[in-house]
Amino acid sequence: MTRIAAVGNARTTLRGLRCGRSSLLRCTFWTFVGLSICALPFAPPSSAQPLAGSGPAADLTPPPLRANPLDRITPVTDALLVRVPDGDWLTWRRGYDATGYSPLKAITRDNVRHLRSAWAWSLPNGPNEATPLVHDGVLFVHAYGDNVQALDAATGDLLWQYSRQLPRDEQPSVKRAIAIYGDRLYVPTSDVHIVALDVKNGQVVWDQAIGNRKDGFGLTGGPLVARGKVMVGTIGRAAGGNVIVALDAATGKEAWRFHVIARPGEPGGNSWNGLPLDKRNGASVWIPGSYDAELNLAFFGPAQTYDTAPLRNASDQPGVTNDALYTDSTLAIDPDTGKLVWYFQHQNNDQWDFDWAFERQLIKLPLFGQNRTVVVTGGKQAIFDTLDAANGLYASSIDLGLQNLVTSIDPKTGAKTVDPRLVPGDGETKFICPHTGGARSWLPTSYDPATKLIYIPLVESCGDLTPVAAGERANLTTGVRWTLRPRPDNDGRYGRLQAINIETKRVAWVTRQRAPQTTGVLATAGGVIFAGALDRVFSAYDSASGAQLWKTRLNDVPNSSPITYMVNGKQYIALTVGNGGAQATMFPPLVPEIRNPPDRSAAIWVFELED
Repeated sequence: MTRIAAVGNARTTLRGLRCGRSSLLRCTFWTFVGLSICALPFAPPSSAQPLAGSGPAADLTPPPLRANPLDRITPVTDALLVRVPDGDWLTWRRGYDATGYSPLKAITRDNVRHLRSAWAWSLPNGPNEATPLVHDGVLFVHAYGDNVQALDAATGDLLWQYSRQLPRDEQPSVKRAIAIYGDRLYVPTSDVHIVALDVKNGQVVWDQAIGNRKDGFGLTGGPLVARGKVMVGTIGRAAGGNVIVALDAATGKEAWRFHVIARPGEPGGNSWNGLPLDKRNGASVWIPGSYDAELNLAFFGPAQTYDTAPLRNASDQPGVTNDALYTDSTLAIDPDTGKLVWYFQHQNNDQWDFDWAFERQLIKLPLFGQNRTVVVTGGKQAIFDTLDAANGLYASSIDLGLQNLVTSIDPKTGAKTVDPRLVPGDGETKFICPHTGGARSWLPTSYDPATKLIYIPLVESCGDLTPVAAGERANLTTGVRWTLRPRPDNDGRYGRLQAINIETKRVAWVTRQRAPQTTGVLATAGGVIFAGALDRVFSAYDSASGAQLWKTRLNDVPNSSPITYMVNGKQYIALTVGNGGAQATMFPPLVPEIRNPPDRSAAIWVFELED
């Protein structure tokens, strides 16, 4: 088998280098059309070499010298993650607070119309939901198939690539985030491992298993790293439920493991309708957590269970409920010990797949007569709850008016009353709004601390929970499958961006369009927000009014969240594309005229202002 070494930057010439098992060079192999390819970090040669295949007398002119940003990259400390440098993007939502807001303001509502493509880079094909990270001029991007690449954030030049070799019986899964801490990049894998990579060359420092796919576990969300702990939640239908695991950032050794489903005999263990532990499952953690350094608390949001039938009708056993803790809850966990400090269940006994599993934004607001940190999060119904981050006390809720399930919310406790006629499992079709794809889903919101506005990507839709015949596939074990329908008041526009003042609870603006939203939102200090949609249109909006200021059409559907960063005094906007994410595949029946490339083409796009 031919072995090829991929080596290159402007200071490196291509040489006839063979990279075999006995090579002293440490590298990563992957297979492509019969070739085993080895990706090496940049190592400029001592002198220019003849080009392979050229005449024996042909000498190359030495290439121009150009700085490699990896030469000056610095460790990412806890302090940097608490106070992210303006030009960096260090977590999937930029910083620990998960607000997705950047203080950069070179791109403004006045000049954003002059945005143009700075560079683009093809990624391995497949659904791309991961948000890139940027530090010290290096952009790290995760692509489908367990590939990670380091790119020069100003030019798009490849610095190194890591590609995971999966076991033969494993299939790649989508990932939503990677993490950077110290001099390492922490990467979730499709075979349920966390891999620590050296940020300067992509070499594996350690590799630690979290669980096993055969046991029903998976990893799609991505890690949160704080106080030397790499914390990540699992997904899937493993017996006994999912876990949040913390690894030592230096060694990969497991520090603690928190079981997201309450266990019999422990607090909350009597909330599973009397089911034994092996009959309890779900509570997937498919979004990275957020972290408050002052409180030293990490916040995670487990989802629901699909095994809803055993929970549908409440048991008559004394002291037993069917609340199903800790599904659809916010969990506040001590990262040093893995102990649960407090929890708040947003929706008990979720019979509809209306996850409350998304980002937990940490925001400073007046609360109970003081300026305090609050946790703001919303479920698929587009109801947003606000909690005191220190103790989980309920503060308030906002219902955006796109759901028909919750009929009232207790103003003191936040407990939600649902319409009992909409509980599936009685053999009748239930018309519910929104569709189980969500009015909002995992695509994250963004918060501007100056205006106190939260910007929310939404899809207006409804659906039926339709009973299926015995033996037919059901989405929920009450024997129903979900089907998509427009809202009764539908006017043909399904995509929606909405700005809410989280302090006053008032709507600032709403902008609507035909194409459903498929990305999270980026807010910037320049008065501009960015978001993308199913029709491959990536747009900039006035953050004060929602007016569209700029748009461009991408080569494929964006399924992730845009970011912004600065290198050498220039601000850039970046976004990955690669059709196949849940949001992008759920809603096309609403807009059959939108035709996207049948041969999908994943990439990262980067934009800049014209000089």
